[in-house]
Amino acid sequence: MPMIEADGCPIHVEVEGPADAPALMLSNSLGTTLTMWDPQARAFAGKFRLIRYDRRGHGRSGITPGPYTMERLGRDVLAILDALGVARTSWCGLSMGGMVGQWLGANAPERMERIILSNTSCYYADKEVWNGRIKFIREKGLPAIVDGTMERWFTKGFRERSPQVIRQMTDMLLSTPVDGYVACCKAVRDMDHRDLLAKISVPTLIIAGTQDPATTMQDAEYMRARIKGARLAPIDAAHISNIEQPDAFTRTALDFLTAK
Repeated sequence: MPMIEADGCPIHVEVEGPADAPALMLSNSLGTTLTMWDPQARAFAGKFRLIRYDRRGHGRSGITPGPYTMERLGRDVLAILDALGVARTSWCGLSMGGMVGQWLGANAPERMERIILSNTSCYYADKEVWNGRIKFIREKGLPAIVDGTMERWFTKGFRERSPQVIRQMTDMLLSTPVDGYVACCKAVRDMDHRDLLAKISVPTLIIAGTQDPATTMQDAEYMRARIKGARLAPIDAAHISNIEQPDAFTRTALDFLTAK
């Protein structure tokens, strides 16, 4: 699969599904790779030209000096679309992927068909939470945040009954370069999309985990109320809802993306 240059940074991209089908692009959470979408890939690729990628600083993509911004990460997406010759795509982004999706919806609506913003937020008022995380990771490394991250990502019940999935997600987190993780933390910390929400005119679905402690139902409702025509779909999960409830997530997403 191609490595696409985005302002000097190689971005790892995977494309599958019919070449003549409408495009759907997936965007990952902080500390994950494009493989987090494996539970949805087959179903999505059956109906779309499916585009997955590793965000700058993650997976098999390159790392450039941080901090990153949501604009920088959004422009990486546009570079991928341009390189693939894709004029318009639907978008499904979870957590940080939803944050990038907000930027795209407001700043590049001509490139977006429909947008799914899953388990995400538009703003963090408390910057010290992120500053503390960055400092802790710099001092202790990513292994020191594994337990707390898994507790945010998945409910206790899911962690207990799906230890193999938790091991896979732990390995994915630990494979993330520290510099890339920190640079993306700074993009999340500095993000303020509150004024962008009213500029999003693309049909939008917001998916929220009813047990998500990281991006709450209240965060989702705030966005729904400010994006014209947006719908809200709750899923009984914590933060990484597409993995904790793969069937419900896939069904909810496809119902929205394929609606006439």
